[in-house]
Amino acid sequence: MNRKLTILGAGESGVGAALLGKAKGYDVFVSDHGSIGNKYRTELKEAGIDFEEGKHSEERILKSDLVIKSPGIPDTTPLIKSLRSKGNLIISEIEFAGKYTDAKLIGITGTNGKTTTTLLTYHILKEAGFNVGVAGNIGKSFARQVLTESHDWYVLELSSFQLDGTFNFAPHIAILTNLSPDHLDRYGNDYDKYIDSKFKIIMNQTSDDY
Repeated sequence: MNRKLTILGAGESGVGAALLGKAKGYDVFVSDHGSIGNKYRTELKEAGIDFEEGKHSEERILKSDLVIKSPGIPDTTPLIKSLRSKGNLIISEIEFAGKYTDAKLIGITGTNGKTTTTLLTYHILKEAGFNVGVAGNIGKSFARQVLTESHDWYVLELSSFQLDGTFNFAPHIAILTNLSPDHLDRYGNDYDKYIDSKFKIIMNQTSDDY
């Protein structure tokens, strides 16, 4: 029986993860509390992926083997609390897609300057002739590119919210641009928790990484 994968949020990140999950043999269900854009609704229908919008069917979602949630959904949401209390594994799209690529990853995080640094790094590598993709909070989702493209390198812009859902993610090169208090409402107004979140970018690196 296929493992049940639920995606919470049907934006670029969620739909990319859904398409990759379907390709990897998961029984995929997409749930969005808001409305799903026409482009993404069409993609899900064409891929034969079951979805709902305007609600979260909690009973069905709680039966998931794996949950990928949109970075915008706070951990304090009742559904997320219910999933955690039941022991469901909740990960980010970055964590999920990272399992299915052997490409070298450059992860870029920080309070400010992420997008500029990511685009500049991507531009330098591309101009130097590298086979490189750019993802994270930019353009096509990481999961979608892992499914439909084949790059040797990926430059990923990573927010603290995306990093919160990582467990085995290990970029070959990690860049932390800077730190200052931000999004503290998501971290119980505890700056140390926000810092810890950012430093997850290096937690699985080895002496062979940078």
